[in-house]
Amino acid sequence: MRKLLYFLASILLITACNKNISDKPVATAVAGTDDQQQDQLSTQQIDDVIKASVQDKGSFNWKDVSDRTVWSALKHSDGILSVGYKPAGESMDISGRIHLININDNNWKTARQQVLAIIYNQEKKGNASLQMKDIEVWKETKLPYINVKVDDINTIKLLRQSNLVRYAEPMGYDPIEKFDREAAELSGGIIGGSGCGGYVGDNTLVAGSDYSVIAPNAKASWNYSFHGIQNAWTKSTGAGVKVEVIDTGVDPSQDNLGSQFNQGQSAGRTIEKIYTLPGAGNADDGCGHGTAMSGTVAAPRCTDGNSCGVAYNCNFIICRASEDVYLDQSSEVKGVSDAYIQAGDNSTVKITSMSTGRITGSGQIKDAIDYAYNKGKLIFCAGGTSFSWTALFVGVIFPASLPNVQAITGIKDGTGLKACADCHKGKQIDFVIVMEKTNGGLHALTTATSGDVPTTVGGSSVATATAAGIAALVWSRFPTYTRENLLNKLTTTASGYPNKNANYGWGKLNADAATN
Repeated sequence: MRKLLYFLASILLITACNKNISDKPVATAVAGTDDQQQDQLSTQQIDDVIKASVQDKGSFNWKDVSDRTVWSALKHSDGILSVGYKPAGESMDISGRIHLININDNNWKTARQQVLAIIYNQEKKGNASLQMKDIEVWKETKLPYINVKVDDINTIKLLRQSNLVRYAEPMGYDPIEKFDREAAELSGGIIGGSGCGGYVGDNTLVAGSDYSVIAPNAKASWNYSFHGIQNAWTKSTGAGVKVEVIDTGVDPSQDNLGSQFNQGQSAGRTIEKIYTLPGAGNADDGCGHGTAMSGTVAAPRCTDGNSCGVAYNCNFIICRASEDVYLDQSSEVKGVSDAYIQAGDNSTVKITSMSTGRITGSGQIKDAIDYAYNKGKLIFCAGGTSFSWTALFVGVIFPASLPNVQAITGIKDGTGLKACADCHKGKQIDFVIVMEKTNGGLHALTTATSGDVPTTVGGSSVATATAAGIAALVWSRFPTYTRENLLNKLTTTASGYPNKNANYGWGKLNADAATN
């Protein structure tokens, strides 16, 4: 009863938010009229606008709100604006050819200089000491966008009115953590935080029910049987396929993802540790989430009693692109964008897996994903994991909501399709992975941040990493497949085919059937 009352309270709160959005003060904020005043919206007003858009449209895009809303979000974050540019004669939609664009060609170079001039000339009115070289926060050398510090609302107006600008968005404003925190408090649940911490070995795991012991001395997670993974291992182990996990990095203390990456039945493969998060300096995981995802995809079929990854013979890259699972900092948007560019330019990478995301869309991340996709990468992203407001009302988060991404979510064991306690669902989901026990709520096994005792991890995060591992098994089995061939194989062997479910896509992936 207590939980029901909390749930009803949350509904009333959100209903109240919707009512406020229709009131005059907030209507003015989203109208985008020329006479808008320069007073800031509060974070609550901005969040109400975002909530209303998500509930009405299923997504949020900064282009749909007023200059004042964009400016207010900048002022409430770090002031860094992402500006996608183009020559005047180019279409606004460059997604299908973004991999062919050379931003050093004269027309693109001129457009970039013109956009920077708009920003500089307006911002200098309020800062006489400003120099052109100080405008850009990070230099972009590949794709047509710039990251700039903006203070003046009139700069935003000029940019959004220009036919040289595809988008102008605040990079560091996203309410996903706040929404999760509020929802957890309303429901009486435990606050989820940032997805970090707690990835320590679990000595209570029981052989036979929580895992099976496989040769030479590894543990196969209980959920592998729901996807025919161990049967698929008789035909493929992921050899010859390179997977890149884009996440929070990898803990240097976990030697199964380091010096002991090749042991037991895992041999002759490579592991690379890189970072794209600005200022990171290394790929070390200060969160734990990236280590857990890495173990799910690629941990060795070992001799030391640790958890075995799905594609235990794949080649592997772990990229530290974010601090945590919420992409709500400008540096994380930059890090993730650069990670997809790097993956796109690496001809040996076939599959990317990212189990992080945000509520608000990002034109810059979309550009980078379009670039990687056009370069032939198969892209898996998490559909979303939260403690309720987002799970109930947001549906599939960004960038899993993009059409050229394979969106994955987690479900419970048992009959039928039922989302895990914290997993999002929705029309953009393509496949699901069993990763939570109905009785007791145990999640899938993976490597802990250190040691040889496995930990467990849940949500759409582990579901996504598992799906990427299955895709690696199939591509290893059929090395001449194109990406489209591979997706067709995954789709036609999934549990729901030929009928696509409104919330769970094609259903459960079947590694055994897909490797036949």
